[in-house]
Amino acid sequence: MDLKSIKKLTFTINTLILFLVFCLAGFFYLCKATFLIWFSLPTALVYVLGFLLIANDRLDYYVRIVYSWLTLYMSITTVCLGYKLGFHLYCLSMIPIIFYTEYMAEKLGKKKINAFIVSGLIVICYLLSTGYAAYAGPIYEVNNNIAGLFWIINSAIVLFFLIAYSRIMLGMVNNYEKKITEIAHKDRLTGLYNRHYMMQQLEEAATSSEKSYVAMIDIDNFKQINDQYGHNAGDYVLTNLSRIMQEICTGCEISRWGGEEFLLLGQGETASTGQELVEKLRKRVESESFLFEKENIRVTITVGLSQKVKDQMVDLWVKDADDKLYFGKKNGKNRVII
Repeated sequence: MDLKSIKKLTFTINTLILFLVFCLAGFFYLCKATFLIWFSLPTALVYVLGFLLIANDRLDYYVRIVYSWLTLYMSITTVCLGYKLGFHLYCLSMIPIIFYTEYMAEKLGKKKINAFIVSGLIVICYLLSTGYAAYAGPIYEVNNNIAGLFWIINSAIVLFFLIAYSRIMLGMVNNYEKKITEIAHKDRLTGLYNRHYMMQQLEEAATSSEKSYVAMIDIDNFKQINDQYGHNAGDYVLTNLSRIMQEICTGCEISRWGGEEFLLLGQGETASTGQELVEKLRKRVESESFLFEKENIRVTITVGLSQKVKDQMVDLWVKDADDKLYFGKKNGKNRVII
């Protein structure tokens, strides 16, 4: 989750809490809880200040001010009205949010808070306020039916926040897992799959009953391109060739095998079908204009193609394609060998 999304989420939550503050102020008025009515005024101002902090990207200050005040608010309402109304339950939602906040602060490069210390302080306030209310009784008496209703409402609000933040955290974990998997399986320069990922696909294809083929693709005279035009030009050729392969070889697995070599896996197809495909790719590359810094770089490829043989080891399957590629490189280049 980026900073913009976090600001939007925080703004929404701040709005909801401010709305609850006004609703509770009305409830305090009905209960004739004079102190809590007046206490609602600075509480509302805290959340108004929260909007300014959010707008100015000061989420670190927002967290410290709002969470401190929310802890104080929870404690005072519990002492004044007793624990039967469930205000003390808000600490249950605050603790996981604190850890979430610490995590996001680290990700965004903001000043972190110590989640363990803050959580410990919240627990202390919780125990002191509920303990006092249980021992001395509430300062303002509330009808039991109303108290029961508020306990349900407060419980529902707390559970809503717990569920919402749990869902957010799960979504973040899934997103980071996808990113980690992508980093582990893809080549950073070309965006194609890397050799490690392709080996997994080859192992699966080798044990499958479907017909499959592999095509080892190599850029002709790539060293000369690097020497004549520079390594940035070489990278340009690699990335654009990767793009062309993805456009032509749809439905195939394509990986950067190493350096200027690529490996293409066609599953459910014969070598003759694969030959038509890579021949189309070869002609497209030959006719493509690789224009880098006003220099038109001529690029061709040589391809070695090998049909899967039953019970053949993956290494031998790839070696067969590589041997055919080597033959093509020794015999004129810019051709497909099957």
